[in-house]
Amino acid sequence: MKKYIAFLYRFRWFIAIGVPLLVFALASNLKHLEMDGSYRIWFGENSKTLQDYDSFRRTFGNDDAVIIAFKDKSGIFNKKALQSIDNITQALWKMKYVARVDSITNYQYVHASADDADDVIVEDFVQHIEDANATYLQQRKEIAVNDPLIVDGFISRDGTTTMISARLVPKVNDKSDKSMEIMKMVNKILAPEIERTGYKYWINGGPALNQAFVQIGTSDAMTFTPLVIIASMVLLLLLFRRVSGMLIPIGVVVFTFMIVLAVQVLLGYKLNNFTANLPVFVVAIGIADAVHIYIVWLMYKRQGEENREAVLHSLQKNFLPIFLTSLTTAIGFATLTISKVIPVLTLGIATASGAVLAFILSVTWMPAVLLILKKPVKPSVSAQTKSLDSFGYGAFILRNNKKIIMITATLFAILAVGLFKVKVDSNTIRYFDKSVDIRQGTEFLMENLTGPMAYEIVVDSGRKNGIKDPAFMKTVENFYRDYQLRFGDIRHLASLMDTVKRFNQVLDGKNEIPNTQNLIAQYLLLYSLSLPQGMEINDKMDIDERKLRITAQVNIVDTSVDLEMINYAHAWWNNTPYSAQVNGQTAMFAYMQSDVTDTLIYSLSMAIVLVSLVMLFIFRRVRLLWVFILPNLLPVMLVVGLMGWIGINIDIGVAIAGAIIIGVAVDDTIHFLVKYFDARNRGLSLADSFDEVLHYAGRAILFTTLILSFSFSLFSFSTFTPNENFGIVTASALVIALIVDLLLLPALLSLADKKEKE
Repeated sequence: MKKYIAFLYRFRWFIAIGVPLLVFALASNLKHLEMDGSYRIWFGENSKTLQDYDSFRRTFGNDDAVIIAFKDKSGIFNKKALQSIDNITQALWKMKYVARVDSITNYQYVHASADDADDVIVEDFVQHIEDANATYLQQRKEIAVNDPLIVDGFISRDGTTTMISARLVPKVNDKSDKSMEIMKMVNKILAPEIERTGYKYWINGGPALNQAFVQIGTSDAMTFTPLVIIASMVLLLLLFRRVSGMLIPIGVVVFTFMIVLAVQVLLGYKLNNFTANLPVFVVAIGIADAVHIYIVWLMYKRQGEENREAVLHSLQKNFLPIFLTSLTTAIGFATLTISKVIPVLTLGIATASGAVLAFILSVTWMPAVLLILKKPVKPSVSAQTKSLDSFGYGAFILRNNKKIIMITATLFAILAVGLFKVKVDSNTIRYFDKSVDIRQGTEFLMENLTGPMAYEIVVDSGRKNGIKDPAFMKTVENFYRDYQLRFGDIRHLASLMDTVKRFNQVLDGKNEIPNTQNLIAQYLLLYSLSLPQGMEINDKMDIDERKLRITAQVNIVDTSVDLEMINYAHAWWNNTPYSAQVNGQTAMFAYMQSDVTDTLIYSLSMAIVLVSLVMLFIFRRVRLLWVFILPNLLPVMLVVGLMGWIGINIDIGVAIAGAIIIGVAVDDTIHFLVKYFDARNRGLSLADSFDEVLHYAGRAILFTTLILSFSFSLFSFSTFTPNENFGIVTASALVIALIVDLLLLPALLSLADKKEKE
């Protein structure tokens, strides 16, 4: 270590100046940093879910759309409302990236001619709005609210709420996310309508969702990063009461996250809602190393040592523990790389590398800067150190060790019951706080019109032209009935089966499926020939007329309910001569629930195993391994149990929190144990060993936990629910970990020490 300090001293100016220059050179690439809110970022290119969805889009076109909904309490069948619908419909048809627009005004209404009952007319449902009289409007309303093809779809049952759907062209977002551009064009279309009508227009659909992801991710990054840095600077200033004690640790973490972000850009990665908060993660995990080094350096300086000797002793005391804590922190984050959820995987890579990089800067750049400092430190023994020494911490632990263990066990038993109450939910809409527009818009749609989520159920008849088979069509009709009877959250179902029944009703007076395949084929051909350009039916079936697309509009529900409804559809069709596959973006995110659960279970398990191996390698005491692991596992278990009691669901934010808590919380345990065993090996008594740990590590453990928990707790103010839950869970767990490390860990060590003596 002396040779290393000599090396740092020799090149101190080169290191102190060269590192920032290198960082700023790399940081010049940050101007190319971008946010990506597309649904595709959640899935790997080899994901079967994504491949199935791409196959669906190649066959049926895009299911992604811009949905615009509004309400007129007096009913939408008045000239103002209908004119607004028509204006928006026509403008959307002309908009870039739009393949098709559907609304109540251009709904292709199938009916018999008033002059000839055998003549079928397919036309826009509402025409010549400016000339419409009250009688015509009332007739349109009566037809609409009683038409099963559109009620609970384009119009509410009470006739007060409607929506316009603009379906996007296929592959619109494949190479780059066009959501922000699309939303800008949509808002431009709506601006004159808002001014003219005074209506509140709610925008839903993929582009609005992606925009929300980008805006909230950007907002969180721009808000929390400076807040955490400022808060850390204030806390460091309060801790050390020296400007260098504030600037040097902050320099370590700022340089770290700038390098990590720059490398992300160079590798072609875009930020997402998790990696956008990378600076906050790096500040939280990287500042502990710098604080431990600085606090011990300052302690030796106050004892009258020369600057170079103080740096040497600080690194001698801290090099091993901060290396080990950086290793375990990196392990905690690195276990996230097993996740199939791509934003979680990239976060794991970035933060694990950040933990390693923060360690490197802490033992190179930071001591080089300390070696340059010339301002003298007044030799003294701080009042705080005196109070710690006279506190009798070690004696307190020995007197109350059994009580501490019993209280902890009782608390754990109570909270452990909550583990059986906790649920997993990865519903995308619930990723957003209720104050966010996209959440409000989808809930408005659900409360006033229809289900804002959609399953695309592709039914395979098994042969070419099979969808025209009456037996197949009647099976589809039976599925409609059973599906809606089984699940009240299925609000509306739509397919070509509805069109066939409508034609049969108009021409034969029977609202049922015809008994001949030729008649069904004639109906579909007649309907297809009657449609205007752009309203074709090739998005409802494949080119071989073998597969039929059924769109189910569903309510916002727990992901477990989504999966129940999806699995029911699969099982129902498996009991017929046919088969079905449920697709669409709602189903994709529902399928992701298993990945969220796996992330929590596997990353947490891997973190525990790897950290256990590291601790075993460090301390080489197999019998005490349970003592080393329990204080780090307990905070996770207690917090998850508490979640079950208070009703917080496990989402992606909580899933990543488990491994991170293990990785970060173990830092304090390692600092405690390294100094504890060092004291015991030097012959100190049990009580004196605990007192020495508190003397050399107590303040650093306390303040790093304070900085960590405060930094992570800021996420609780995010409007992105996974970030919010992550903040609450992680901050709470780290506070619990502090209490466990300072009370339960020494209590367990005291009992283990007694058993070893016996």
